[in-house]
Amino acid sequence: MTPILEVKGLSMDFGGLRALDQLDLDVKEGEIVALIGPNGAGKTTFFNCITGIHPPTEGDMLIAPPGKKKQERVNGLKPNHLTERGLARTFQNIRLFPNMTVLENVMIGRHCRMSSGILGAIFRGRGTVREENEVVRESYVILEKIGLAGFVNEFAMNLPYGAQRRLEIARAMATEPFLLLLDEPAAGMNPQETKELDDLIIWIRDHEKISILLIEHDMKLVMSLSDRIFVVDYGKKIAQGTPEEIKNNPAVIKAYLGEEIDA
Repeated sequence: MTPILEVKGLSMDFGGLRALDQLDLDVKEGEIVALIGPNGAGKTTFFNCITGIHPPTEGDMLIAPPGKKKQERVNGLKPNHLTERGLARTFQNIRLFPNMTVLENVMIGRHCRMSSGILGAIFRGRGTVREENEVVRESYVILEKIGLAGFVNEFAMNLPYGAQRRLEIARAMATEPFLLLLDEPAAGMNPQETKELDDLIIWIRDHEKISILLIEHDMKLVMSLSDRIFVVDYGKKIAQGTPEEIKNNPAVIKAYLGEEIDA
């Protein structure tokens, strides 16, 4: 099976600092894959490279949406073009529009799938109005699925922290991705919110058919969710495998985990 994302020999230099060093990683359709490692290991830099924020110094980034056998090299594409191709992400620090409603935040995610341009927005033809009504309907459906329909007209800044995290995921889902990249989605959550997040991620994979690549420090969450785990340290991959293999890998225990996990 052709991976939906395949990264080969990815390196990223910032001046004299090599943040990523010949990193290989792949995600197959229907998988939940985790990328873990100590703080400063290069995880977010990796996300920034494959989502177009940083052009990598070396290596290849290839995507193949479900149903397509031919891979497309996406090095150098801008973030909006990668979103159009089916990659969507959330950020370690929540990036919502706080003074816009929950519904409006999700509607913004639909922008990349709209055909109406500037002229349509100015002259408000039937096609534009029809498309905007459809965006409202589709956005509300996403909020219902993700459990936020009760907050639809609330300002994003007034939501509880866990709901803000879910809203950011909802906005990413609105772009119609085949791969959702989650950067520390459980950061700052209490145990109940983390459990709800665990259930949500599995639901997105199973019911929405969206594959997941996540960075996360909550090891219990990682071990319960992941089909495969990649471990990086100082920008290099030091291990990959199933949660059981990673849990018992001496190099991982030494570099990151510190001790065996009771998962």
